[in-house]
Amino acid sequence: MTLLLVIIMNALVGACIGLTGIAGFLLPMFYTGFMWLSPIEALVLSFAAFIVSGILGCPAYRKTGDLPLRASASLLAGSLIGAVAGTRVGLILPPAVLTVILYLVVLGSGASVLVRMRSDARRPGSADADGVRDFRQPSSLVLFAIGLITAVVCAASGAGGPVLVVPVLMLLGIPARQAVAMALLDSVAVGIPAAVGYFAGGSIGSEVWGLLPAALIAHGAGVLVGAANAHRINAGLLKTIVASGSILIALIKLAQLACG
Repeated sequence: MTLLLVIIMNALVGACIGLTGIAGFLLPMFYTGFMWLSPIEALVLSFAAFIVSGILGCPAYRKTGDLPLRASASLLAGSLIGAVAGTRVGLILPPAVLTVILYLVVLGSGASVLVRMRSDARRPGSADADGVRDFRQPSSLVLFAIGLITAVVCAASGAGGPVLVVPVLMLLGIPARQAVAMALLDSVAVGIPAAVGYFAGGSIGSEVWGLLPAALIAHGAGVLVGAANAHRINAGLLKTIVASGSILIALIKLAQLACG
């Protein structure tokens, strides 16, 4: 029964990540809240899944021209450094403060995206034929800083990178599908240092190794299905889903923290 639950959860989360780039945050909560694994064990399993989702999800976006590699390189460079630092912080400090900061930023970014969409909709000619507004690519320095800062917070708190990276990129004007694709690739840069760091820094039970293969296979299958169908979703609809989902996630998490 335990293995079945892990397979189902990873498949569902993988599909959501393939479609919108977010939902990875559910895995650590599932492992600690329902599987009663230690926080370190939950983080190892979760970040291992994020590596899989990033590797498998990106080719589909690259095929449709939605993955700008040059811009992603700057984001990844910052994330590699930030993930190492964030993992060290996660192993030393309680994640409560960082978690609050994470979801406050997510809440603000998601709300700003929706406000910006509404403002653009009121201006004639603000979007092109595909429903994607013209935009100027952020500078390499800005993308490096985004990767660095978000990776520190995500690696330390256990949240999947896209839940923060996607709304921030969208806030800068990057189209929804490109933001999702860049965040998926970025999750690999965050996941590798984090998974290795938490594995080396914590005690991992034998039951975790028994769950890992099935979890990663199910997660990968879900990502492939979601990513293969992401291009069929209207860009405006995808942006609304991502922004609204980010706001909902932030409100739920903040309410849980407030209730203690």
